[in-house]
Amino acid sequence: MTLAEVGTLAQSIRAEVGKAVVGQTDVVEALLVALFAQGHVLLEGPPGTAKTFLAQTFAAALGLDFGRIQFTPDLMPGDILGSNLFNFQTSAFTLTRGPIFCELLLADEINRTPPKTQAALLEAMQERRVTLDGTAHALPANFLVVATQNPIESQGVYPLPEAQLDRFLFKLLVSYPSLEEEARIVTSFGQRAGPQRPADLGVSAVADAATIAAAASAVKGITLAESVVDYVVRLIRATRDSADLASGASPRAAVLLANAARARAALDGRDFVLPDDVKALAGAVLRHRLLLSPAAEIEGKQVEALVADLVEATEAPR
Repeated sequence: MTLAEVGTLAQSIRAEVGKAVVGQTDVVEALLVALFAQGHVLLEGPPGTAKTFLAQTFAAALGLDFGRIQFTPDLMPGDILGSNLFNFQTSAFTLTRGPIFCELLLADEINRTPPKTQAALLEAMQERRVTLDGTAHALPANFLVVATQNPIESQGVYPLPEAQLDRFLFKLLVSYPSLEEEARIVTSFGQRAGPQRPADLGVSAVADAATIAAAASAVKGITLAESVVDYVVRLIRATRDSADLASGASPRAAVLLANAARARAALDGRDFVLPDDVKALAGAVLRHRLLLSPAAEIEGKQVEALVADLVEATEAPR
C-alpha cells in the first residue's frame, strides 16, 4: 500500500465516523494514528461524552471483528479470557473462548474492576496472545484495545496499575462538546428513541483486517532519521531526570512514541518523520506514564504542564 492509499483509507474512515459522531476530531485523528501504529488507546472523560459510541463507530468503519467487555467490580479473569470446560459427551476439555478473542476489543469502564481482573489484559495487550492452562492461544496480529474510563475522582473506580497503563500507546482526554456541537447532537439524536447504533446512522465498513495490516506495514517503512531517534530518546530520558516527577517514562514509551510519529507522518502524506510529529504526540503518549513527586503534588503542578515544559526544554533537531 502506498502513502497516498493510506491517506485515502484514513479519509474514508474519518467520513464514516463523522456520520455518527459529532465533533471529537482530535480524538478520531489520534485513534487513526494508534490504528496504523498498532497501539492501544485509553479514552478518559465524563460519562455521556460518547466514548463507548465512538469506539463502536470506529470499529464499524474498520470492518473488524468487534468484542466488548463491560468491566464491573465482580468481573473475573476467566470472564475475559475464557476457560477450558469439561465436555461430558466427549470426556475431554473444550476451550471456551472469552470476548477477548477478537480484532478490536472495547474495554468499557476498565477502571471499574479490581487490578486482578485488569491484569488479565496484560499478556494480550503486549504479546497478542492469551495463555490458558499453560497453552498459548494467538490473538489477531492487529489486535487493538480501546478502553474507556471515567475520571479517577468518580466513585467506585480502581486506579489502573502502572504496568497496564504503560501498555497503552495513548491516553486521550474526551471533553464536553462545544455549544454548536451539542446543539447538533441534540438535533440528531434527540429525535431517536432506543439505543444508538452506527449502522442505523449510515456507518458502513470501508476497510478490513487485510487492508489495515497493509496500511500498518506501509507506515513501518516511514523514514525515522537518526537525529529524530536521538530527540525521542532525549525527551523520554528527560522525564526521568525531572525533580517534579517521581517516576519517568519507560523505554517502551520511546518505542511507541517513535512508532506513533511514523503513523502521524503517513497520515500527513510524508515518508519521513519531523520533530513536530514527536512534539504533537508527546502529551498523549506521556500523560498516563508519569507520576508527580510528593513536592510537585503539594505545589499543585500538573503532568500536562510538565510534559509541555519538557518538550520546550528538549532541543529538537533542525
